[in-house]
Amino acid sequence: MATVVVKIGTSSITDERGAIAVEAVAKLCDELAAARDAGHRVVLVTSGAIAAGLPALGMSRADAPDLATLQAVSAIGQSRLMRVYDDVLGARGIISGQILIAPLDFMERSQYLHARSTIRRLLELGVLPIVNENDALADDEIRFGDNDRIAALVAHLVSAELLLLLTDAPGLFTADPRLDSTATLIEEIVELDAELEAVAGGRGTDRGSGGMASKLAAAKIAAWSGVRAVIAGAGRPGVVADAIDGVPGVGTLVRPRDKRLSARKLWIAFAVGSSGVVVVDDGARSALIERNVSLLAAGVGQVVGRFQANDAVELAGPDGKVFAKGLVRLDATSLRQLAGRRTSELPTGTPHEVVHRDDLVVLP
Repeated sequence: MATVVVKIGTSSITDERGAIAVEAVAKLCDELAAARDAGHRVVLVTSGAIAAGLPALGMSRADAPDLATLQAVSAIGQSRLMRVYDDVLGARGIISGQILIAPLDFMERSQYLHARSTIRRLLELGVLPIVNENDALADDEIRFGDNDRIAALVAHLVSAELLLLLTDAPGLFTADPRLDSTATLIEEIVELDAELEAVAGGRGTDRGSGGMASKLAAAKIAAWSGVRAVIAGAGRPGVVADAIDGVPGVGTLVRPRDKRLSARKLWIAFAVGSSGVVVVDDGARSALIERNVSLLAAGVGQVVGRFQANDAVELAGPDGKVFAKGLVRLDATSLRQLAGRRTSELPTGTPHEVVHRDDLVVLP
């Protein structure tokens, strides 16, 4: 029995007008029901609240350019989206439970544990959890494509064996198949790199918000979590079962990394926004990458941005290339004043580590 997180995007469950396409939801729910009947535990992450709310108000995306309107539309669309899922799943004898989640739930330890226990209990009760971003109450701008990232973090949260990202495309191609007739499907990715991320491009459709680049970013999070990820076409018959069974060519398979990040380091790497950049010298960069040590003030050359203690910052070498991310123990002003000083030269009470090794993630 596997635990599977399935994410479906807005454009895969709505029609050209943005209204919910019941037949598309029914197709998905049939496959989720079949996976449950086969003994698997399934969590669904779904987009579509904003797109579903717009037609209810007789509005288009152009009529909702500001955050307050988008949040209001999301609140209206969320209930309509869940009503369709409740009806379709209920007809198949499945009870669904709504979970509205935000990146903060992965950054705060207590929130993380609470979210995990709630979803796990729903699964124990035989309920199919349906997760969406809490757009209506977000305290910053709605980040399009964030449900892809949330799906990857949920996969880590529930210790899933598979993250299935369903989209309009059959997977990642060597080029945009709409522009290049010679483009072919990339069936397997062992290690994600900048070249593959460049191939992914930007947004896919006006109704969707993530595009292939967002799917690939989510697959990277899953890989770092030790979770197998598959990017596949939502319209493919039997796509959920094929992805679970590892059928070749079902989509683009992204293999998990051998070395997994802990939950805390996964939050730092992917769930916490960066507030600045700390540029270090070559010696410090080598030590951080090769010896798993903490960053000291002596290795700091430049401080970019405005941040407070405990904020996340990126670490870059003298060439400006970012190689790590971590939680800084000094604010930007203090760090500028102490940059380059030896530990013995620091004022009394100053943290010896600028970024402690337990709060630091070296990026590939």
